[in-house]
Amino acid sequence: MFVHVHGHVARPGLYEVPAGARVVDVVAAAGGFAEGADEAGVNLARPVVDGEQLRVPGVGEVVDGSGAGGAVGGGASGGGGGAAGGGGASGAGGGAGGGLVDLNRADATALQALPGVGPATSAAIVEWREDSGGFRSVDDLLEVPGIGEKTLESLRPLVTV
Repeated sequence: MFVHVHGHVARPGLYEVPAGARVVDVVAAAGGFAEGADEAGVNLARPVVDGEQLRVPGVGEVVDGSGAGGAVGGGASGGGGGAAGGGGASGAGGGAGGGLVDLNRADATALQALPGVGPATSAAIVEWREDSGGFRSVDDLLEVPGIGEKTLESLRPLVTV
């Protein structure tokens, strides 16, 4: 399978990795972290998928959702989002200055700031994230009880994984 890695790695590019590879394998294939990489914000244990784009953020960098991904994560669908983290990390996850809400980091309060997401839906998102080991794609929101296509489309430009 092929994974595109860019951002703060020594050798950004397209890498072929074996099925079952994890973020740690892709970062290693790219020569490791570059100076200034936000190593603590990268979930090295998360499995990657074919066609995924991983972006390793710099220290203090806010996920801005530009084009093909935010921080390490991304999915194979629609250019993916990004994520600095994987399963069940907590924290506000929003990011100041118009950053996207990270579905893998946002707490219930941050999720409720999203349009159409109230206490019940935010609790369902957090519960699904914890039970499933985290979001791999924004499309995973469809697996959350109470979220359908219409809600997903309204949230898509506001969230990342």
